[in-house]
Amino acid sequence: MDQEQIQQWLAAHGTPQHVALRSRIVLAAAAGQSDSAIATQLEINRKIVMMWRGRVTEHGLESVWAVAPGRGRTPTYGPDKINAIVQATLQTQPKGMTQWSCRLMAESQGVSKSTISNIWRSHNLKPHRVKHFKLSRDPRFLEKLTDVVGLYLNPPQQAMVLCVDEKSQIQALDRTQPGLPMKKGRCGTMTHDYKRHGTTTLFAALEILQGRVIGQCYERHRHQEFLRFLRRLDQEFPGETPLHLVMDNYGTHKHPHVKG
Repeated sequence: MDQEQIQQWLAAHGTPQHVALRSRIVLAAAAGQSDSAIATQLEINRKIVMMWRGRVTEHGLESVWAVAPGRGRTPTYGPDKINAIVQATLQTQPKGMTQWSCRLMAESQGVSKSTISNIWRSHNLKPHRVKHFKLSRDPRFLEKLTDVVGLYLNPPQQAMVLCVDEKSQIQALDRTQPGLPMKKGRCGTMTHDYKRHGTTTLFAALEILQGRVIGQCYERHRHQEFLRFLRRLDQEFPGETPLHLVMDNYGTHKHPHVKG
């Protein structure tokens, strides 16, 4: 098992050279070679072979990755400078722009672009990425959230859970001329322009258990069409099995006829 791990380290492109050298020493020692033979083969001092043979025996295989105190490259910038760059990234914005880039931050802090990139990567900072959110103003939001999450985490016995939603204003488009299929040496073709045939609305329900989608398109988006879709679900799941539908607060779902 240890030899397989060492082989993986040697085959990996990101393994440092000093770790690869130590790994070769360990492999050669495991094969029964003497210290002198290993030193000659790897063109290193015999004392280095003896040292790493003893360290691996005493501390285990992971010791080949260890860096002795005081060794390694001295950091170009101290913790104060790094903290200043991090705080500037988190608390400030460049003038006339929405977020910092590596080049702008480097010019602002008087360091290189690669330094900013390394610091951002080590602190997992990504100024170019933004996640959107919206807090619900529904006074019963917590109650509904608990109900929905509980329904997914602990579904009721002998029941079916469906996630229902709709997509309205879907453009029904068609190309002005038929396209040609793909052939050897020629890709498929289609016209650049198209005809408009109005819009359609897609009602769909996702069956959580099997991942099956039941969908149907309608010309309009009213409570009448939604009721027709609900009746379609009754046909898809016949019998006495209870259906639990997870929906949003769209007006079509809250119509009195739908609730009734």
